[in-house]
Amino acid sequence: MDRLWSPWRYHYVSTVSPGDECIFCAKTRENRDEDNLILFRGRLNYVLLNLFPYTTGHLMITPYRHVAQLEELAAEEAAELMELARLSVRHLKSAYRPQGFNLGMNLGECAGAGIAGHLHMHVLPRWTGDANFMTTIAETRVMPEDLRETWRKLSAAFRSG
Repeated sequence: MDRLWSPWRYHYVSTVSPGDECIFCAKTRENRDEDNLILFRGRLNYVLLNLFPYTTGHLMITPYRHVAQLEELAAEEAAELMELARLSVRHLKSAYRPQGFNLGMNLGECAGAGIAGHLHMHVLPRWTGDANFMTTIAETRVMPEDLRETWRKLSAAFRSG
């Protein structure tokens, strides 16, 4: 695979270590939702943009409570998580007009979870042809919109209902 220079990612990968506090837990305590890309705070879960998205609008929904396994979620947490997924899809449809969606969780490190200790659901808007030659041949993603602009659009949508 060819290398793509991504200096913005270096700070993250060079400073996170196994003993560090969970990033999902740390973000919720800070009062810096825009800096942390938090779009919406529910009662038991919150919605945030993925710092390293696969597509524009790639967001995640995660419980406030530090929990790794789906079966460990309380029924009320699971219900709100799914309601926030529905709301996220609605706002993404309105803002970006995607042709489809991928929703999913990677539970456990061997399943691909980058943060295995704190479950989170990915919501990815999809368009026909979004896995073009850059993705399939060059193993590179081209993001047409800055994360801050995505945050502005989607946080406004969540605020408006």
